[in-house]
Amino acid sequence: MADSQDIEKGSSGSLFQPFIRKDERQRNSDYNGSLFMVLVSTFVAVMGSFEFGSSIGYSSPTQQAIMEELGMSSQQFSVFGSILTIGAMVGSISCGRAADLLGRKGTMKMSSIISIAGWLIIYLSLGPLALYFGRFLTGYGIGVNSYVVPVYIAEITPTNLRGALLIVHQVAIASGLLVAYTVGAFVSWRTVALTGMIPCAVMILGLYFIPESPRWLAMVGCQDDFIAQLHKLRGDSADVTKEAAEIQDSLVTLHSLPKATVLDLFRKRNLHLVVIGVGLMVFQQFSGYNGVVYYANQIFASAGVPPNVGSILYACLQIIVLSLGAVIIDRVGRRPLLMISASGMLLGSLLTGASFYFKEHQLASDWGPVFTIIGIMIYMGSYCLGLGGIPWIVMSEIFPLHIKGMAGSLVTLVSWGGTWVVSYTFSSLMSWTSYGTFLVFASFCGASIVFIFKLVPETKGRTLEEIQAYLCCSIQ
Repeated sequence: MADSQDIEKGSSGSLFQPFIRKDERQRNSDYNGSLFMVLVSTFVAVMGSFEFGSSIGYSSPTQQAIMEELGMSSQQFSVFGSILTIGAMVGSISCGRAADLLGRKGTMKMSSIISIAGWLIIYLSLGPLALYFGRFLTGYGIGVNSYVVPVYIAEITPTNLRGALLIVHQVAIASGLLVAYTVGAFVSWRTVALTGMIPCAVMILGLYFIPESPRWLAMVGCQDDFIAQLHKLRGDSADVTKEAAEIQDSLVTLHSLPKATVLDLFRKRNLHLVVIGVGLMVFQQFSGYNGVVYYANQIFASAGVPPNVGSILYACLQIIVLSLGAVIIDRVGRRPLLMISASGMLLGSLLTGASFYFKEHQLASDWGPVFTIIGIMIYMGSYCLGLGGIPWIVMSEIFPLHIKGMAGSLVTLVSWGGTWVVSYTFSSLMSWTSYGTFLVFASFCGASIVFIFKLVPETKGRTLEEIQAYLCCSIQ
């Protein structure tokens, strides 16, 4: 754990600047030859992220076929689409406690089994009620995965790769979404449900071959397994003495504290961290992204742009930008990418709002669709670069182990609650004032820039124990 001398150093100890010690650079260099198990473990974990994207993308290409075969109304199908979010909110409430009790691997296995059950029920459904129940179960599964996957990756990954591998979580979500759209265009809705089980099955199988999080093992007192799993991740010949000591030192401090309760989240030493985690999720959701995605076709059509053209451009852009983010995040840092992301979303919101204003007032009609395409692409690309994934990275990094479960559940619940509010109200807001809706989103983007600049720390180049030591010392 970072010592007092580290913490008291000048600018190198600032929460808002990258911090990479010489011995940390050497340690990362030593691990570079032993990354196979880290990469395999990340691949297995992000099968949960791929499932996340598949679940979100399922309803769009299958809507017409499900409604015709089962005789469902538009209102009934809207319930089917939205109940995923309700399930995810329930999953988010229990995910932190489950991850603390069952371990990171046990929780991922549980979520995969529940998701498979959900997909199977959807596949066998003969009416709306079974569809709703199956959709709720898949929602519960992705609500759990949205927390436990980034936490697991953060806890097993060397410092110099943590940001990049956590961005892979978002890339997998986007890939799952794209695959669901593509497969859904060619096969029946029941077959698409069967394909949704594949990433869950891969995850369950893969979990038997990857290590448990060493930090969780240390937290529950499994000392021998803790060292063994750390060696499995870093290599049999790697010297893990210093990393193990840092983890143990941080746990000694944590174990000296009273058992954490929900009220502890709001004590001075933790409240600042909760504000950062919750605040990032509030701005992530209320900047309007999920409303834009759910109603992308409607937005493009309203602006006179062929929906298929817009959707294809968006899907390709999302993968490209997320991949770029994975490459540069551990070089550039979290704060700069968040600032660039929020600024780009602000510009995109203003351009999109302007396009709807021009259309409503019959001004510059030739430029309206152009502004829409440019605005939405800037908006979505900027979101993917920063606010889409980095809040989950920061959430997985800043909370100490003794409150990580409770704090993670709260942050995940806020995220899914925000998703529901925005997706539920977006259509009504657009009917009331289309350009005004994007001005509201622009105001949240502007506020997020101030929030990030003032409160969000730079975690690049720090171990999880160092991040928590710096944050605790900055609050005291």
